[in-house]
Amino acid sequence: MSKVLASMAGNVWKILYKEGDEVQAGEDVVILESMKMEIPIQAETGGVIKEIKVNEGDFVNEGDVLIELE
Repeated sequence: MSKVLASMAGNVWKILYKEGDEVQAGEDVVILESMKMEIPIQAETGGVIKEIKVNEGDFVNEGDVLIELE
């Protein structure tokens, strides 16, 4: 199982997929908002989204788990 982590602190602006969706390596899966900029977070590996750990509007810190892939 692999995890998608927040690369910086910020608010979860948009979640682009839902649980059960398949994603490819390099695809944007979450958009964070930090310092009035949109920061795309990409899946490092492909897989099926097992669990989304955050909700839109949540604040996350660098290194927090956003999504678990299987």
